[in-house]
Amino acid sequence: MPRTTQIFCASTLYGAATLAAAIESDCFAAADRRLLLVCNNAATPETTPAVDEMPGFEPLRDHFDAVLSWNEAIDPFHPGAWSPRPDDIPLFERYVRLLWGLGDDRVELVMESIQVTPALTIAQLFTGAPIDVYADGLMSYGPTRNKLDPLVGTRVRRLLHLDLVPGLTPLLLTEFDVPAQTVPADAFLKVLGQVGASVPRLPDLPDNAALLLGQYLSALNILSPQEEEDLHVRMMRGAVARGHRAVVFKPHPTAPARYSRALENEADKLGVDLTVLDTPVLAEVLFEKARPALVVGCFSTALFTASAFYDLPVARIGTKPLLDRLTPFQNSNRVPATLADALLPDLEDRKGEDIVPADTLAALVTAVGFVMQPQIHPDLRPAAERYLGEHFGPRTQRYFKRKRLTSLGLPGGIPERLAFLPRSSTARRVVRRARALRKAVRR
Repeated sequence: MPRTTQIFCASTLYGAATLAAAIESDCFAAADRRLLLVCNNAATPETTPAVDEMPGFEPLRDHFDAVLSWNEAIDPFHPGAWSPRPDDIPLFERYVRLLWGLGDDRVELVMESIQVTPALTIAQLFTGAPIDVYADGLMSYGPTRNKLDPLVGTRVRRLLHLDLVPGLTPLLLTEFDVPAQTVPADAFLKVLGQVGASVPRLPDLPDNAALLLGQYLSALNILSPQEEEDLHVRMMRGAVARGHRAVVFKPHPTAPARYSRALENEADKLGVDLTVLDTPVLAEVLFEKARPALVVGCFSTALFTASAFYDLPVARIGTKPLLDRLTPFQNSNRVPATLADALLPDLEDRKGEDIVPADTLAALVTAVGFVMQPQIHPDLRPAAERYLGEHFGPRTQRYFKRKRLTSLGLPGGIPERLAFLPRSSTARRVVRRARALRKAVRR
């Protein structure tokens, strides 16, 4: 009987820690071998450390029999851009089986982001291998990003996820009736404690500081570099307005150095004690070691781990304009941004930014999920119509685009009898003249 080899794919340290916690919690059946396949999806992998090269990885290594590199296996191609031609899949399966010493092993796959490369490519290489998907963050609460090939989707047995939003069930892969299973929080915290203990000495961080989390949104073409710098400055100003005189900035590992310099200039103006953390460690390590008095970010998953697992005060900033910027509407960052905007307090305490009632959250996410992927989840239309009919208003309309609602015939869109207006050249000409007159009056 062939031996069983489990291949765990990870592209982030957070994901690898989630896998280690799941293994310690006996979420996986016994196997003859467990291999960790590391994928470095950075834009320039040659200059960015892979998961197994990051501070704090060593305790995670012990959960696996060997660590492999997908980047090395497909060199010189980039993991996010390469996939074999369909006719070449059997050839590449033989290649990786030989490269990794798999022989005729029965392979089981555990992976994140199954709907895109490199995970989708790996799933297609091992035709017929059963798949477990795990969530590396908040995206699992949203719908599957693309329509998944049934030859892959029907092989997924379950979705493992952390309970980052208690009471909310992930929508990911539910079109294939994939059940969700929670990874115990105590196991995850135990693993994070081991990761933190193995990190080389961190700079001395001030007590009761506000921790600012950078996400490098300009790399995703959501914000321009200047807009992202301005967002970081607003984070600092908001923290200072709340009475914090010590600030720690944790930039994204791949963010340019100029971001921290802009903050340093602002800190000098405000008289703030600023510490820029250059060591690429998990934010959770700082939660445990430094216990910040406030954690500030845009829609980072770390905001939710800080709140749900470490009981730290958190605040979000910049989510409203970001929701408007995300394109296309089915952008997989939409649900994480929606959750941050709906559940976390606004840093600047502006009017109209109240937290969305908890009893409507699941219905909100369902409605957003349907509007994002109506073809994948047509059965969610009645729930979306019900939510929009009851709750669409000044506080919730930011989560939807009127044009999208109109095209789907949903409440909140332009009424059907007026739907011709956006397409009418006469209507557009009248609007342009009205705008020109208004500008002339203002002058």
